[in-house]
Amino acid sequence: MPDLLACLLSFGMFFAVEEPLFKATPVPAAGFTAGIEGPACDKAGNIFVVSLLDAENIGMVTPAGKAEVFVHLPNKSCGNGIVFDKAGTMFVADYTNHNVLRIDPKSKAISVFAHEPMMNQPNDLAIGPDGVIYASDPSWAKGTGQLWRVDTKGKVSLLAGEMGTTNGIEVSPDGKTLYVNESVQRNVWAFTLTKEGTATEKRLLKQFPDFGFDGMRADVDGNLYITRHGKGTVVKMTPAGEVLQEVDVLGTKPSNLCFGGTDGRTVYVTEVDHTRLVQFRADKPGLAWKRFQE
Repeated sequence: MPDLLACLLSFGMFFAVEEPLFKATPVPAAGFTAGIEGPACDKAGNIFVVSLLDAENIGMVTPAGKAEVFVHLPNKSCGNGIVFDKAGTMFVADYTNHNVLRIDPKSKAISVFAHEPMMNQPNDLAIGPDGVIYASDPSWAKGTGQLWRVDTKGKVSLLAGEMGTTNGIEVSPDGKTLYVNESVQRNVWAFTLTKEGTATEKRLLKQFPDFGFDGMRADVDGNLYITRHGKGTVVKMTPAGEVLQEVDVLGTKPSNLCFGGTDGRTVYVTEVDHTRLVQFRADKPGLAWKRFQE
């Protein structure tokens, strides 16, 4: 056996050691506030997170863990959810000014892509394969929420009102289903998205008995990863509502998450207790990462 190993090594054949799956470790980046949210990865693998140094900044964390301010938002805007389209343009939910902001990744120019005075406070964003953006819109004071659709021209329309505290939101790989969770009510809902731009056939996928929710993202198979705020975990769930996995993320208050890394299988989670990013490896790449490769 030693002779065989020496022979293999002499021909440059090395055995790759796979990192353990679903085991969280801290990302060595500092400077975030208790409003740490977002996050989203660009094609280069940089992680963008709101509230670096103060609530009106968006920070960028390199794959090596170096954190710096990417942009300072004007007009006292404060970011929450972040998504990228296929061209690499960044969109940010501005919850103080009822906007969805658009940020050019090269020039860093910031503009108002969509504005809707009837929004409570746009929270998380999701983007479909056609570039249409969906926004959750909770009213924490009333325990209610709404869902909005923002088309590729910035036109805003109400998809659903009279919901619970809508928060995490995602679109299925085929673009035909919209998922949203309600933080206080602990429900995960699915809607059918129509060609006319409406959401129909509202159905309950799962109600959890305890703890709240925040962010939600999908992998390439359509499995949902949902942060369980208060419990300190990320739950992996099938599109039918079956829980497959629950990951300890080293703090009780995970706020949001995204997929990134060189192969799309690194999940980054913003965690409020320690105002930091943590990461873990998943078995499948993220949906947003896959769309960057297309």
